[in-house]
Amino acid sequence: MDQRLDTQTQAAPLTPEDIRTILIGVMLAMFLAALDQTIVATALPTMGREFGDVAHLSWIVTIYLLASTAVTPLYGKLADIHGRRVVLLSGIVVFVVGSVACALSPTPWLLVASRFVQGLGGGGLIALAQTIVGDMVSPKERGRYQVYFASVFLSSSLLGPVLGGFIAERLHWSAIFWINLPLGLGAYWMTSSALKRLPRHERPHKLDVLGALLMTAATMSLLLALSWGGTAYPWRSWPIAGLVGGSVLLGCLFAWRLRTAQEPLFPLDMLSNGVVRRGTVAAGFGMGTFIGLTIYLPLYFETVMGLSATYSGLGLLPLTCGTVLGATASGRAMSHLAHYKRVPLVGLSVAFIGAAILSAFAGRIPLLPLCALLAVVSIGLGTLLPVATVSIQNAVKPHQLGTATAVANFFRQIGGALIVAVFGAIVLGGVGGAGAQLSPEALKLGTVDRETMVVLFRYVFGAAGLGFAFALLMLALMKELPLRGRAVETAQAIGGD
Repeated sequence: MDQRLDTQTQAAPLTPEDIRTILIGVMLAMFLAALDQTIVATALPTMGREFGDVAHLSWIVTIYLLASTAVTPLYGKLADIHGRRVVLLSGIVVFVVGSVACALSPTPWLLVASRFVQGLGGGGLIALAQTIVGDMVSPKERGRYQVYFASVFLSSSLLGPVLGGFIAERLHWSAIFWINLPLGLGAYWMTSSALKRLPRHERPHKLDVLGALLMTAATMSLLLALSWGGTAYPWRSWPIAGLVGGSVLLGCLFAWRLRTAQEPLFPLDMLSNGVVRRGTVAAGFGMGTFIGLTIYLPLYFETVMGLSATYSGLGLLPLTCGTVLGATASGRAMSHLAHYKRVPLVGLSVAFIGAAILSAFAGRIPLLPLCALLAVVSIGLGTLLPVATVSIQNAVKPHQLGTATAVANFFRQIGGALIVAVFGAIVLGGVGGAGAQLSPEALKLGTVDRETMVVLFRYVFGAAGLGFAFALLMLALMKELPLRGRAVETAQAIGGD
């Protein structure tokens, strides 16, 4: 017997004030997680000097990435079982507790352990925020609200590095964690009562603990291999091979568990849904390519364009700001166009052409035209983001909304890690006939000649073009389901309950 708790048709409709209050609260929760991914990096040198340990600084970033990525799907599943409110508030509490522990850590390894706790809390905040908007707003109108989330990522990308450097230099590095306390309390206060009015779709089922453990272990093993490959160990070393092999084995066991468990972690009907599958892959390649460019473009600005570190960071603004413009245009168009895929199909085509131009003319494009070209590429990519998210949410039943959204975000993060690793292999491995086996130390010291970097980045931009092309292919193959005006209609259109 279906015992799903679904009060959407029974509860009073949310007023614009309710939606506004909930939206501000979940945006603040999302800002917590997004800011933490950008604010810590600039304070790492200060932490290393104070602790007297520079060699292990990367673990402060890596461990958060491992924890937050691994638990993202679990948050979605738990939200579908127990409701959005209790899971979101729990994530905020764990994140704040981890932040306080980070601020009070007297040793680098205690700081690493605290960052792990912080990642456990922050891993689901972004996916849960998108899920909650999916509960509040119909699919047809949902694209407009993705713009607010894009603005959160933009503001965190702009504020994080500047704020982190200022706090580390003028105050104390621990303040970058203390500021999460008022932000977290504000997010908790704003969402705690407002989320009680949210329509509910959870089902009183059990969490597949074995499946969750297998998925988490496989993810962490893969991310460790991607983080250490080419830096801590050569790509062809036994430690990397062992981690990759272990991830493949655990992944196969997880796939077996999905097929044999009475209540698998991810419902098989959701995984077999073509819209979910292709939309997730498209977003993973598109967003992964964007992340890779944001990480390696500053190196291009410094080694090829001859800019300082400060101006290299400013050079990223066209890339980061363009995604918000593209997402805004695409999200608003979804409310008015029946064939809503056309906008991102054109946008990704433009992004692919832009990446091809960057590859063909690497090292020969002046700074201002280069920034304009990056803005065009970014705007084109931005058109994909709201369409992919809303399409995935529109294709599943209401009680699967949290799981589907979290899985999509999970694979976006995995895609980002994979593509960053590919870009890193190109740059550090000297792919393309450059012949040099470059080291991170040589890049930091600026001892690599310009022509070598031009050749390497020609392949980096080419790889970015392939990423956009594959995202375009998956989006073109994704079925364009009608966007319903009400969530109940959407559920009926895809098979009901």
